[in-house]
Amino acid sequence: MTEYRVASPSDPAEVVFIMGPTASGKTSLGIDLAKVCNGEIISVDSALIYRGMDIGTAKPDQSEQDGVVHHLLDILDPTETYSVSEFRDDALRLIKDIRSRGKLPILVGGTMMYFNALVKGISALPAANECVRSELTELAASIGWEAMHERLTQVDPESAKRIHPNDPQRLLRALEVFEITGRPLSVLQQQNSPPLPYSVAQFAIAPQERSVLHERIKLRYEQMLEQGLIAEVENLFKRKDLHPDLPSIRCVGYRQTWQFLSGELNFEEAKERGVIATRQLAKRQLTWLRGWEDVHWLDTFDLAKLSIILKLIKN
Repeated sequence: MTEYRVASPSDPAEVVFIMGPTASGKTSLGIDLAKVCNGEIISVDSALIYRGMDIGTAKPDQSEQDGVVHHLLDILDPTETYSVSEFRDDALRLIKDIRSRGKLPILVGGTMMYFNALVKGISALPAANECVRSELTELAASIGWEAMHERLTQVDPESAKRIHPNDPQRLLRALEVFEITGRPLSVLQQQNSPPLPYSVAQFAIAPQERSVLHERIKLRYEQMLEQGLIAEVENLFKRKDLHPDLPSIRCVGYRQTWQFLSGELNFEEAKERGVIATRQLAKRQLTWLRGWEDVHWLDTFDLAKLSIILKLIKN
């Protein structure tokens, strides 16, 4: 059962989601819907939040936005991080504000963790603590990750079952949560904040054939290179405060171009890996969506897809 209200004839849509894999046509569909429904768009994308990262994220420019108000674009410098809980807080605040002005909030993007946190709530986990994390990292360097996994087994056996000893990032987080709160991560994850307090109509857009999506991804990546992706990443590469472990630089396309600029890959290798990484991202997004409840699927190439949305939301 879903934990949030699904729009119906007796409970009209107060919020609309347009989800889908990368290169599926979400952006243009969201803009078309906003224009006919007096809507504003909230971006649900963990890469579009960064300033100076436009080409590689396929960020819509002012002409592409076509006069439609967009939120959560260019809100952070690439040195900064943005958590799922921060997105949830920002999205709820924006939805309330947009609705208070008589407009329709339309959430568009492919960062499925963000959508999931919004509709189902988020566990009451503490923020990262650099002191605790540093101590645990030093301990891991001394005794090894196998021993760290054994420590987790003692304090949080449920999390230890789910986290492999060779997954240091998740292992470190589970131990950090226990050190900060004195309570197991597996217990805190069950104590979620409330689900989305609005009725929502959910749509997913994608080509019917996976091979078509793969080709669209390849063509779009080639277009990004023609538009100046390497020069864009070079501007980031020149900065002394950025490094490849930051979430911004780990974004698909940026990581591979960074490796090209640092001499780790040649141009063709970086291009090929960028395309492969983008296709893997699309696969993960589709996996999320196939398990999503109460979602209406739309074909990227269906000329009637906007009409289908309008009929279903009865706006």
